[in-house]
Amino acid sequence: MNVELFIPCFIDQLYPQTAFNTIKILEKAGCKVMYNAEQTCCGQPAYNAGFWEEAKVVGAKFLNDFSDSTYIVSPSASCTGMVKNSFNDLFTNTAVHNKCRSIQNNIHELSGFLVNILKKDYFGAELEGRAVYHDSCSALRECNIKTEPRQLLTKVHGLDLVEMKDTDVCCGFGGTFAVKFDSISSAMAEQKINNALEMEADYIISTDASCLINLQAYIDQHNLKLKTMHIADVLASGWGNV
Repeated sequence: MNVELFIPCFIDQLYPQTAFNTIKILEKAGCKVMYNAEQTCCGQPAYNAGFWEEAKVVGAKFLNDFSDSTYIVSPSASCTGMVKNSFNDLFTNTAVHNKCRSIQNNIHELSGFLVNILKKDYFGAELEGRAVYHDSCSALRECNIKTEPRQLLTKVHGLDLVEMKDTDVCCGFGGTFAVKFDSISSAMAEQKINNALEMEADYIISTDASCLINLQAYIDQHNLKLKTMHIADVLASGWGNV
């Protein structure tokens, strides 16, 4: 199966290994991965800040950079959710309306694509320790992803996956929210971290690097024995760097 890879600017700049691990996982699943190096951003930062005209310009480039007839896979529920849902505000009843709808139907977050489209949930990954899964707002509410990441993680050798309380509550990142309301954001991150520590977790895993950087910042600031990991990095553990 041919798939196009969408790597959000956030991962491209801060977590490039997650992008490479996504490719490794897709190839191990039997996909031929195509990457358009001209791709940039989906327009979410501008859109969420209220600059819809600027977001429309960036979004139009996104529509031009990707095919409307091929699956598009991204290791980010947040950016996938932006395209699937918020592009309606930008491109409904425009000249690119039909192409936008086709791309919205074809784009998938990584875990959802693996489980729901490819019907694959085992990749031979190995990771020792106990983990909790954090449901990002975008994964749960925009992409309707809940069981898929858990199904994948239960197949990781050595990983004890447990449920923490309030797993579906926001981590406090929210893009510019973490900047404008930093004290509230920190308190929300603290609550999420405490819930993970209550379960004696070694890892917090999620589909969104944006959530994880917010949580990892709190962990680092307080020198806690806890680590955040993107699900793509978990699924590539034990074999992904061989």
